[in-house]
Amino acid sequence: MPRCPGRAAPLPPPPLLHFLLLLLLLLPAPSPAAAGCAALGLCCPGRAPSCRSTGWRPDGSYGPCYCDQACEHTLDCCHDYSQACPVIPCVVSQWSGWSGCAEPCKTTYRVRRRHVIQEPRNGGEPCPALEERAGCVEYWTEQGAECKQSLIPALITTGGFGKARKKRAAADGSERVGYCVEFQLVAITQGCLHSHHSYTHWMQYLREGHTVCVECQHPALDSESLHCYGDGSGSQRNQLLHWQAVGNPRCSGTWKRIRQLDTCSCPSVHSFLFI
Repeated sequence: MPRCPGRAAPLPPPPLLHFLLLLLLLLPAPSPAAAGCAALGLCCPGRAPSCRSTGWRPDGSYGPCYCDQACEHTLDCCHDYSQACPVIPCVVSQWSGWSGCAEPCKTTYRVRRRHVIQEPRNGGEPCPALEERAGCVEYWTEQGAECKQSLIPALITTGGFGKARKKRAAADGSERVGYCVEFQLVAITQGCLHSHHSYTHWMQYLREGHTVCVECQHPALDSESLHCYGDGSGSQRNQLLHWQAVGNPRCSGTWKRIRQLDTCSCPSVHSFLFI
């Protein structure tokens, strides 16, 4: 074999070096490092392609794996996802006490609230509502004076409720004589027509322009004035007065007081009660 001028032939490796090279070739390859989620501090909501590591997957294979919430559905989570990213539900406090009415002398609302103690993480149960409202009527002004009868919205319900209520009132032996008031309905909200609960069927008889009879029974009589709140006593002629249907906060409207009937004889239809 011709030799290149100026270059010496390569020498064979020494026996020890040859043995070491052979030993390295025969040794098994080292196991891949399982980085996982905890080592990289990864925990991501939804599907996040960037929330990726390298490690063992649930099927026993090794390679790219994920530390996001969607990996449990796609079965490509890293081996330590459940430990590194535990499901934490929302935790809220107990309800506060109810507030006072938002405004006096009208049908408004009262409020109670609670706050978040622990935000949900890693697909945990979301937080429930943090505020609740309930209907409310305050009969006294902020200065401590009693509201004028004509300013307080009348709370009304179906006349059929009066049968049971009269029996309960008569049992204590202190029933006082009531009265009825006729009103002409001027305006009603659409909520009166779109309620489908069985206990709100009576609201279908509320129609603009109709004359309705509202009875003031003993349980609703104020002990001092001997009037039902919202009956419009003391109002001016043709003054618009407000009413609110009990059981449906979206059903309310206005009416005009026509007259008071000291001898009650409200018809079975278009007959209501003050609450």
